[in-house]
Amino acid sequence: MRGHRPLLAGTLILAAAAALAAGALPGAGAGASAAPAPDYRITVDPRRAGPEISDTMYGVFLEDINFAADGGLYAELVRNRSFEFGPRDHASYTPLTAWSEVARGDAEGRATVVDDAGRLNETNRQYLRLDLGSGTDPGTDPGAGFGVRNAGFFTGMEITAGDSYDFSVWARTDQPQGTELTVALDTAGGTPLAAELTRVVRGDSWTKYTGTLTATASASDGGLTVTAAGGGTVRLDMVSLFPQDTFRGRENGLRRDLAERIAALEPGFLRFPGGCLVNTGSHEAYAAPDWPRERSYQWKETVGPVEERAVNHNFWGYNQSYGLGYFEYFQFAEDVGAMPLPVVPALVTGCGENRATDDPELLARHIQDTLDLIEFANGPADSPWGSVRAEMGHPEPFGLTHLAVGNEENLPDEYFENFLAFRAAIEAEYPEITVIGNSGPSAGGTTFDRLWNLNREADVAMVDEHYYMAPNWFLSNNERYDSYDRSGPDVFLGEYASRDNRFANALAEAAYMTGLERNADVVRLASYAPLLAHTQGTQWRPDLIWFDNDASWGSASYEVQRLFAANTGDRVVPSRSTPTPGLDADLSGAVGLATWATSAAYDDVTVTSADGETLLTDDFSGGLDQWSPTTGAGTWSPVDGALVQADTTSTDNMLVAGDPAWRNYDLEVTATKRSGSEGFLIGFGVQGTGDYYWWNLGGWGNTRSAVEQAIGGAKSELVSDGTTIETGRAYDIRVEVRGREVTLFLDGEEWGSFTVPTPEPFRQVVTRDAETGELIIKVVNARDEAAVTAIDLGRRANVGRTAHVTTLQGDPDAVNGETERPIAPVESTFRGVDDRFTYTFPPHSVTFLRVPPR
Repeated sequence: MRGHRPLLAGTLILAAAAALAAGALPGAGAGASAAPAPDYRITVDPRRAGPEISDTMYGVFLEDINFAADGGLYAELVRNRSFEFGPRDHASYTPLTAWSEVARGDAEGRATVVDDAGRLNETNRQYLRLDLGSGTDPGTDPGAGFGVRNAGFFTGMEITAGDSYDFSVWARTDQPQGTELTVALDTAGGTPLAAELTRVVRGDSWTKYTGTLTATASASDGGLTVTAAGGGTVRLDMVSLFPQDTFRGRENGLRRDLAERIAALEPGFLRFPGGCLVNTGSHEAYAAPDWPRERSYQWKETVGPVEERAVNHNFWGYNQSYGLGYFEYFQFAEDVGAMPLPVVPALVTGCGENRATDDPELLARHIQDTLDLIEFANGPADSPWGSVRAEMGHPEPFGLTHLAVGNEENLPDEYFENFLAFRAAIEAEYPEITVIGNSGPSAGGTTFDRLWNLNREADVAMVDEHYYMAPNWFLSNNERYDSYDRSGPDVFLGEYASRDNRFANALAEAAYMTGLERNADVVRLASYAPLLAHTQGTQWRPDLIWFDNDASWGSASYEVQRLFAANTGDRVVPSRSTPTPGLDADLSGAVGLATWATSAAYDDVTVTSADGETLLTDDFSGGLDQWSPTTGAGTWSPVDGALVQADTTSTDNMLVAGDPAWRNYDLEVTATKRSGSEGFLIGFGVQGTGDYYWWNLGGWGNTRSAVEQAIGGAKSELVSDGTTIETGRAYDIRVEVRGREVTLFLDGEEWGSFTVPTPEPFRQVVTRDAETGELIIKVVNARDEAAVTAIDLGRRANVGRTAHVTTLQGDPDAVNGETERPIAPVESTFRGVDDRFTYTFPPHSVTFLRVPPR
């Protein structure tokens, strides 16, 4: 594909590296007598052995979100190749989405998508019928023909001069003499991009026709045109165009540059296929003709001949062809040396849905499907499902060892009842398989706590945690796993990310990863999510690898993930560091009142300092002079002596009063829900738009309540439970702020409390590479200033004097793009290592010091 950037295993920026070695950049000259007093101290005990780090510690999670598969990693260039699109899948879809009629010469005809007894098969029901009219006689006009053109995904197919593309189509004709097809690559304006290919369709039964087109010119708006000459009717289905230059040259393969970028992460495991694809939609199997199109991802529909795989509505708003199916996932995992880790539906929906199956036969069928999946992966080539794998070209087993049941379910007891049924069946037949449970969709709260208790009580081997948080949450929660029970289930951190793609986000994630490694005896697997995002089809941000039809590039977070994977080590070496001084500041800020898709009334607001001084009082009899909006709009007005927000469609609106410098105060207010879908939002510690705390009572469709911290508009949950709000009932609300401690009361009863998190910008971990004997010192400095650091490796550390250094450094707001990559690793050498030495870590940096043995 034109313009795909070559992938480098490591970027060596010689000029910067030379400058660093020469002392022109931070870190150089460390250890010299004129060095300033250290800001931090890192003390390492290389003679002690910390936790062993799993060989599969860092992996990848691949879900078809953001057009990650169809239009992305799956190399097929034709969109809607089987004419199965329709408005049931998306309001804008038709069976001819991405197709347009083409008439060459004086040709006439009609293109119709048909679903009748003449279909290709029962799972690929719709096909294209071309009724050829006058002007298509090749004897009269050799260039004449009527047909269709496919424009591919988004702006068109990326065609590269010199590359070859494999064409295929299933076709049949009612003409005894046959029907001639002409196949062309061209631009949207009709400019040829390759010599045309002709094939004669013979017979009125479905037959596959193939050929190769070699591009003579490049274009970003390419398309595939197929026209037919002669009279009568020709039927077409499964029209395909594949670049021959796929990853490892595989047929039905993967886009090479994207696959190589994933391979460069050296993933220890590959989690697939989701995510929300797994457990949302109907759990019924495909059943023609009135099958449920919004089905959960079911593996049996994705294997076998490509033309027999049923398409499916994608939870993320587009269709998926299942061309990239379970066989291809297993094969890709094998190709990149990753442990395959499939996720199967537990028949309890998640991702905004809350339904559990009550059909025991459906549950039993899915359990059997899971047993069949294990046989497909591991069974002998002569077993029923192992033979399917063998027929697809892989007679040897794939070596499946781990399997997850469910994804982010919000009904913990219903989910866990089904999980236990799955696990019992799997352990009875395949006791060697590790069956993974999960803890719901967030980092804490009622569902999280309940599921963890259930997992512990049932002695589940591993629990999958998911959370997407603001950067400060990651900087504040490095010790999250320090207190986890070492005798309990292992942790699989299956989805996590900081909510943006700036370098500041990557720094926060890197800081958090030092805590994951320090707790490697508990955290055995971890994968950032999502993995892939097409710039023109993104449903979710942040993302690890961005791409368009032409090129791909890694985000700043990608660089962090790649470097941690390349510098993991085999065992943690115990170490400790001094904290950043002056971080334990008291919570301060004004107060706020807000709603979300709800009409509510607030009254009798008082704010009193801890020593009894009245800071604010308002019964709203005198208007809104003390209040000003910070977010959203809403319709706020005094009504019958109360402050009312009347618009049930308005979201994220807040009125604020008071002084951002307020500390140590009590906020009291009476709140009544009038109508709408949620409850109340009570703000405190408000510093301005996007920076505040609020108590979200009756949030998430009035399903639960939580305190959220917003930093730069990105929110993180601090404490939560299942409280819901009744319409028409007045609630007495009280928030007590004392230093960094906050206590919340609802109707006089303590609802919860929390300590304001401290975002520590300096984090470190040390590991050892067993093969080389190197100590790997990993330091994240998310401060604006360089961090002069005294490093003590202990007496008689037996280390060499020269360390290899890899540094990521840049502006915290920097974002990697297609043409500019401001966040890239710099390689250098540091020659001042000793048992005790000083190193200066640059501001906004991630540094890996590999110290060899003497």
